[in-house]
Amino acid sequence: MPMGAGRARRAVAQAALLVVVLTGCSGTAEDEAKPSGSASKATEEAAGGGTAVKSGGTIGAAGSACELPVAFDIAEHWEAEAVDAGKAKEKAAGDGSADPGEGELAQEIADALLRQGPVTAACEVDAKPAGNIGFLRVWTGERGDDDARAVLKAFVAAEDNTSKAEYSSFEAGGLAGAEVRYLHTSELLEETKEEAAVAVVTERGPVVIHLGGMDTEEHRAMLPAYELAKRTLRAV
Repeated sequence: MPMGAGRARRAVAQAALLVVVLTGCSGTAEDEAKPSGSASKATEEAAGGGTAVKSGGTIGAAGSACELPVAFDIAEHWEAEAVDAGKAKEKAAGDGSADPGEGELAQEIADALLRQGPVTAACEVDAKPAGNIGFLRVWTGERGDDDARAVLKAFVAAEDNTSKAEYSSFEAGGLAGAEVRYLHTSELLEETKEEAAVAVVTERGPVVIHLGGMDTEEHRAMLPAYELAKRTLRAV
């Protein structure tokens, strides 16, 4: 029997806290199209060190804020926090006292927010303490046969309202990876912004590091932190 509107709203509320943890995840991509020249130029300038940032430490290794299949430096003042997808979904579903249908819906919403294509949210690095609005988010997955580019394409394909995706290759710390820069359009805000992500495949599975931002201006301001992470990326 379908849930009423009131029950559906309660189920959504149970999972709403996850929106704070993971927002801006949405697209289908056009493999051969390219972002604007200004977007490419901004990334190149950040990679060139013209607006380099200081390292604020390393995450990924055992005992760090986020234990991952890879390690990388995060920018000074940025703060990392692990995302436990299993516990987050349990919390969204409630303590079992609510209607079972509500719990199932809340878990579905949570799963949609915590998983994107072949990977699941594992860590987020908050830029707010450094004065920007956005996150570096790390997603991890199970071992499989896909290479880094295939993982990255599946990651972008699992979003909504993306366009002009440009894929390239890179190497860092003995890892061969893939990178994508693309545009994401928010239907709610009716605004298009730049986003970027890199993917590598390790012995422990694939890893995607994604940089969004409140808007394109914030995204570009955070690109040096993204480039720092990419440049220092290595398996652990």
